[in-house]
Amino acid sequence: MIRVLLAEDQAMVREALAALLELEPDIRVVAQAARGDVVVDAVRANDVDVALLDIEMPGMSGLDALGVLRASFPDLKIVILTTFGRPGYLRRAMESGADAFLVKDAPAAQLAAAIRRVLAGERVIDPALAAAALADGASPLTDRERDVLRAVGSGSTNDEIAAGLHLSSGTVRNYLSTAMQKTGARNRAEAARLAADKGWL
Repeated sequence: MIRVLLAEDQAMVREALAALLELEPDIRVVAQAARGDVVVDAVRANDVDVALLDIEMPGMSGLDALGVLRASFPDLKIVILTTFGRPGYLRRAMESGADAFLVKDAPAAQLAAAIRRVLAGERVIDPALAAAALADGASPLTDRERDVLRAVGSGSTNDEIAAGLHLSSGTVRNYLSTAMQKTGARNRAEAARLAADKGWL
């Protein structure tokens, strides 16, 4: 029996996915999580074979949880299952050690098959997303530029960003200017939005 953890913050989606997976004769959903920051404890408590992680969850993103799980449970199979089929997310997930990356509008049978395939040692990637990720290339942003754009996206002023990241206001402006050039944005808000849409943040 394949023991699965399902981490998804939207209760209706989580329960529907769990019900569909439970129809499979060899799969059991042994744990569910609505927050990313409880995933590690849930895996530890339930002897999980495969973790299905949504990307956008409160407490900790699925991509951050992926990194922690990969370090703590090297044999665990991890499937990223998301609404947001962004090439940057796919690239980050694969670099962090995900075994599969699928979008939620895929048929349930495809998800069940992916679970079995990752347990057999395969990597499973949505083909359209893989092509888009190759065409899009890697993120041009540095870690600091990403930090600054994330803060912009949460509504922080330049002075607040400077204080939060222990930088000068001038340095924040320089990072924003460079990030705007790299994203082709006209202003800081547009740069943050474009970077988020590509999955670079």
